Amino acid sequence: MKSQPILSSNQSGALFGLAAFAIFATHDVLVKQLGGSYSPFQILFFSALFSFPFITIILIRDSEPGTLRPVHPWWVALRSISGTISAACVFYAFSELPLSQVYAVLFASPLVITLLAVPILGETIRLRRGLAIVVGLVGVLIVLRPGSSTFELAHFAALFSAVAGSMNSIIVRKIGKEERSIVLVLYPMMTNLALMALIIPFVYVPIPVADLGIFAVTSVLVLLAMACLIAAYSRADAMIVAPMQYSQIIWAALFGVLLFQDFPDAQTYFGTAIIALSGIYILKREATSDVSRNTPVLRSRTRTGHSAGFGISSLLRRKRDKEARETNAKE
Repeated sequence: MKSQPILSSNQSGALFGLAAFAIFATHDVLVKQLGGSYSPFQILFFSALFSFPFITIILIRDSEPGTLRPVHPWWVALRSISGTISAACVFYAFSELPLSQVYAVLFASPLVITLLAVPILGETIRLRRGLAIVVGLVGVLIVLRPGSSTFELAHFAALFSAVAGSMNSIIVRKIGKEERSIVLVLYPMMTNLALMALIIPFVYVPIPVADLGIFAVTSVLVLLAMACLIAAYSRADAMIVAPMQYSQIIWAALFGVLLFQDFPDAQTYFGTAIIALSGIYILKREATSDVSRNTPVLRSRTRTGHSAGFGISSLLRRKRDKEARETNAKE
């Protein structure tokens, strides 16, 4: 008699999702620590540089037929640039702001994705989702408190990261079925390295061996988080995995207090709760009703504003295609 698994697929997927975002939070702590000594451009360059060999090995194993020429070159170019800008902005925000404030702004990404889906995907926003967007934006205003003395350039950077990262996700939704996975991973990675290489001579600071090790660790953590997210989405429904990103606010509180003596006020937590609830509501509406033809938020598989986040959706699709080919070959 075949034994039953201890955890259901959705339960194991949720646990992998929690693990992924815990690893992302650990990565962000290291970025914040490095941000005290180095420019976000230098941090991003070396993080991408150390990730390059691992991603290249994954890409070499791609057996999908085709060339490296994009089917939609302008969309691929826009996606590559928006991903790099999003990562650079969020690295700067991490170095200047408490983690909890940065996460609160990044949590607004589902709202931005829903808005961008209107002109790019032809999505229609009905009353309930529209109200959820308005409520979520109110939450952002509560967190940021524009007009107060605490509103800084880093807050703008976090907002811009959320918008650019959301654009990145929407473009994947638009062209993902027509572009090869290797194209969707390789071009953003090369753009990241090329743009940062142009900037780094102006901001470079010599790196001690110990700090170089931290740079390498950040790259490894990104790859581990990506692997956990792929495992999560392979096992569980997107509606189960996606809300796991909000667990990062718990890690932000813990790391902020223990490592940086950051004590977010009640207003930050209140605004974050509003943003999270509006995002979860949008996810639920896309998952359980016919209000969305494209389900843009539900299909966004990565964390907005991450240097290597561009690879998760593409690598997940490649994994599923490989499994499908193996199943067909057996049959």
